[in-house]
Amino acid sequence: MAQWPPEETWAKFNQSTGGKLIKPRAPPGAVCHPGQPTYNANKCAIVTAAWATYDFHVADPISNMWQQFNNDTCLVNPYYPCSSAGYPAYVVNATTPLDVKLSFEFARKHNIRVVVKSSGHDFQGRSQAPGALSIWVHHMQSVETHDAFKPTGCDFTIDSPAVTVGGGSPLSLIYTELDKINQTIVGGDSKSVSVGGYITGGGHSILSPRYGMGADSVLEVEVVTPMGEILTANECQNEDLFWAMRGGGGSTFGVMTSVTIATHPTPKLVAGIIGILSPDLDAPWVWDMNGYVASQFPYFMSKDVSGYVYFSENLSGPDGNGGTINYAGVGGEFVILDTEDISDMAAIWEPIIAHVNATWPSAVSAISVFPYSSLKAWFDVWYDKNPAGYDQYVGSRLLDEKALTTSDPADIGQAFKLASGSAYLVAGKGVHNAKPRGGSTAVTPTWRRAIVHAGQVPDTSMTGHAFLPLNATARAEALDIVNARTEPYRKLAPDMGAYVNENYPYEPDWQHTFWGENYERLLEIKRKVDPEDVLWCNPCVGNDRWEQVGYRLCRIDSDYESQTNQQYSMGV
Repeated sequence: MAQWPPEETWAKFNQSTGGKLIKPRAPPGAVCHPGQPTYNANKCAIVTAAWATYDFHVADPISNMWQQFNNDTCLVNPYYPCSSAGYPAYVVNATTPLDVKLSFEFARKHNIRVVVKSSGHDFQGRSQAPGALSIWVHHMQSVETHDAFKPTGCDFTIDSPAVTVGGGSPLSLIYTELDKINQTIVGGDSKSVSVGGYITGGGHSILSPRYGMGADSVLEVEVVTPMGEILTANECQNEDLFWAMRGGGGSTFGVMTSVTIATHPTPKLVAGIIGILSPDLDAPWVWDMNGYVASQFPYFMSKDVSGYVYFSENLSGPDGNGGTINYAGVGGEFVILDTEDISDMAAIWEPIIAHVNATWPSAVSAISVFPYSSLKAWFDVWYDKNPAGYDQYVGSRLLDEKALTTSDPADIGQAFKLASGSAYLVAGKGVHNAKPRGGSTAVTPTWRRAIVHAGQVPDTSMTGHAFLPLNATARAEALDIVNARTEPYRKLAPDMGAYVNENYPYEPDWQHTFWGENYERLLEIKRKVDPEDVLWCNPCVGNDRWEQVGYRLCRIDSDYESQTNQQYSMGV
């Protein structure tokens, strides 16, 4: 078995990086635990107040948003245990491709597991592993705009605007800089999502019904492979890697150190909250009505409506007297582009509301929308403000027109009820008709006929199910609950797939659920660029040659010629 490198070996590695190696003294929650080297009651109060925010975990080199991925080994509650066991042992604060290259070479030489963290906003936990060497690309941030772009090695120029950004750049930074020149990119609605994880997962957006997925707008990527090669990938060179990095999954094929993305004129838009609700939480007709509204999603697609829709027996809304009251029904954030006239949104909803009023006269309809001069103006109001710092799993499914129009609306309503359902209007015509450079991307082909990305909405208003920390039974129950809630979607759309960045980690046949017919090609590329499995995560392409046993990764196949049955040292 390979031995963990001694301190002097780590010191030499640190010198090779120019002093960018970090050895954490303790996890971030340790300031709340007497007996830990970083204990500080005053700092504990500050950290406890910040623990539920995305920003806190983004800024910390080893923390992540959802704590089950480090096995809850050091929470801020001083009555819980605290150790470093669930966290990376060392971190490279990578700011250049060379830093990433040196990190991979050191890890291969010493048989150390590698993870890659940008912000830690990852529902699959790919940026966390116990005792690993973490490549932290958070500070790899830059924005360079282009009036036109000539891909490296190509004999042509793409005569449209683009932007080249560092692999750790948050979407919020890109929005801010591009807004200065009235441009934007296809991106998500969270300040803590960075471009690398977003693009490698495919990336959905409120702009997707117009421009396709985030991955569809990518023109070129710079990638450091696990074998230490610094490569430029585009439609003219390293074409397989270019294809795989756009939707094939993060922490799998290499580290994206920069990416060039086509930009678009920032649209004017109308957006806000729309609900069709019942003040009677037990009204028997609510889920039939919800099913009817869901059956109209293809209509919304035809009108270029995007947004985030929630079906629930317990939605909070205004009571008409300055307070709030709970409702059952459907509500959410809806967006239309190229207008600042709020009556345009009302006109789209008019036939829906008329049908509801005639069929379920007890329903109450409410539209509260406002004009915005740019996507950045909308984002500054509507960005994701959900909490972090707890334990949860998520599940989802893509639904197509067939599922939403040939099924009985009552059955659709029951599916969303059983799923505790949400539906993101982030697909539609733009995704269906996208023409990415090189001809295609690695996202599941079922995105190209999807109408909505359907998920789950528990009491936390997040897509998933939260559970108590340090409780194996609660964790197992949470996984069972998420699986059971996803099953109605699977039955509603059995031939569709799911979005890898927001999904149940033990999805049946996840290889084809996440990537469809693209999986086998992705596996070939994985074996080529990472033959030694330096990058391993779950569920990720090509992870079948290893299994996690406790805090170690163990080789499980029998045809590996070297390192047979060896384990990655974890340094804990």
